[in-house]
Amino acid sequence: MASECETVLRQSLEAGVLRLTLNRPAARNALSLDLMTALAAALERAGNNKQCRVVVLAGAGPVFCAGHDLREMRANPGREANERTFALCSELMLRIVHLRKPVIAEVHGIATAAGCQLVATCDLAVAAADSRFATPGVNIGLFCSTPMVALTRAVGRKAAMEMLLTGELIDAPTAKAIGLVNRVVPPAELTAATMALAVQIAAKSAFTVAIGKEAFYRQAELGLSDAYAYAGDVMTRNMLARDAAEGIDAFLGKRPPVWHDA
Repeated sequence: MASECETVLRQSLEAGVLRLTLNRPAARNALSLDLMTALAAALERAGNNKQCRVVVLAGAGPVFCAGHDLREMRANPGREANERTFALCSELMLRIVHLRKPVIAEVHGIATAAGCQLVATCDLAVAAADSRFATPGVNIGLFCSTPMVALTRAVGRKAAMEMLLTGELIDAPTAKAIGLVNRVVPPAELTAATMALAVQIAAKSAFTVAIGKEAFYRQAELGLSDAYAYAGDVMTRNMLARDAAEGIDAFLGKRPPVWHDA
């Protein structure tokens, strides 16, 4: 499986940005077991690679990702096979959230079902103006229950429920309006715009960004009082860090900071 996993995912690292490109264009980059395994492993390696500061997820060919590989799933019916597929997908999504580095989705074409889940799970998303999004499982008798988990944490409940119940495609401006993506750009500018955002974030203190990403997701699951108590503790620890001292001194001294990532 190792060699096949390598072919379904392309990787490149430049200027602190690791690009992971889903590479099953003939299958509309459907999330096969091999692709999910390769992507999860690449994210794990990214977490241990100090040269990687930001991750960009992109897709080869005409679409970003059309969701699970339904042909593979129908070829392997039964509870055990289905449980394996959805467990692996959930592990992949959690790995994105728990990675202490920002993950940006670079979306073109369509992102549907688990592909839309992937976009919703990423910390940020940049979309081509002609891209479209949907959770269309209801149309084939398979409600998008696992994509729903990420979708309802990225957009408002009414917008999420409409997508889930109708299965209709929404366009990129609508996706931005409901909070599914951050930026919408002309198709010809997609990669450049995504990389510019990634490089901008990569220039920050990796230590501080890691603290911030972890805190963002943890506080969101807490009640208001607990969230403030937790965030106050995080800021106290952050204030004692070397990069906080450097950043504040650089600001007061009107000079660029020199990060130590500590």
